[in-house]
Amino acid sequence: MLVQILSGAVLAAAVATFAYRARALSLSGAIAAFVVGSITFGAGGWPATFVLLAFFIPSTAFSAIGRKEKRTLASAGKHGARDAFQVAANGGVAALALLLSPRFGAVALAAFAGAFAAASADTWGTEIGTLARAKPRSILTFRPVERGLSGGVTLQGSLAEIAGAACVALVAASTHIAPALPVFLGGAAGALVDSILGAGAQALRFCPACDRACETNPHACGTPTSLRRGVAWIENDAVNFAATACGAALAAVFF
Repeated sequence: MLVQILSGAVLAAAVATFAYRARALSLSGAIAAFVVGSITFGAGGWPATFVLLAFFIPSTAFSAIGRKEKRTLASAGKHGARDAFQVAANGGVAALALLLSPRFGAVALAAFAGAFAAASADTWGTEIGTLARAKPRSILTFRPVERGLSGGVTLQGSLAEIAGAACVALVAASTHIAPALPVFLGGAAGALVDSILGAGAQALRFCPACDRACETNPHACGTPTSLRRGVAWIENDAVNFAATACGAALAAVFF
C-alpha cells in the first residue's frame, strides 16, 4: 500500500506540474490537483486514475481551444488557469467517494465515477458551448443570454455534455470501476443540475460601468457590481460542487 501511495504522489506531481506549466492550472490549482490525484491513485490504483484522466485530459484540451476568444467574454466568471477552488469543486466529491469505497464498496466506486462524469459533462459543455455561434438561451426561461453566462445552453454544448459524460462512463466500465449506464446517467443529470442552478440560484450581477450582466464582484474591469438575481454566495464553484455531488449521488442510486 505504501508503494502505491508513493507512486500515486509521484504521478500526481508530474501531471500537476505539467498542467501548471501549460497554464491550465494556477499554483493553487496545481497543489489541489496533486492532492486529488494522490488520493485517487493511492486509494484506487490505475483503474481509478484512468477515470480521473478521462475527465482531466480532454477537459484541459477543450479549455485550450479558443482560449483567446474566451478571455474576451467579460460577462463570464472565472476563466484561464483553474485555481484550487475550481479543482476542489470538480474533484473533491470524487476523492471523498473513493476514500469511502473500503466501507461502501461498489456503490462508492459508482459515486466516484459519477462525480467525474458530471464534471466532465459540465466542462465539455461549457468549453464547447461557449464557442457556439448560436445565441445561448436560458435553460429555465429560454430567453437569449450572453455567451459565457451560467445557465445558458446551446445545441453544441448539450451534445458535448452527453459526450463528456459518456467518455468517463466508458472508461469507468472498461476499467471495471463501475457499469457505464449509472455513471453516464449520473454525469448527465449532474450537468443538467449545474445548468439549472446556474440559471436560477447562482449570483448574477450587473456592472454599471460596462452596462452588462456578469458573475463576479468586482467585474473584470474593476468596477464593483450589484446583485441582480440569485444568492450572493452561490458562485460558479459552489454550483460545480453541487453538480458533482448530484452526479455521485445519482450514479450510486442508479447502480
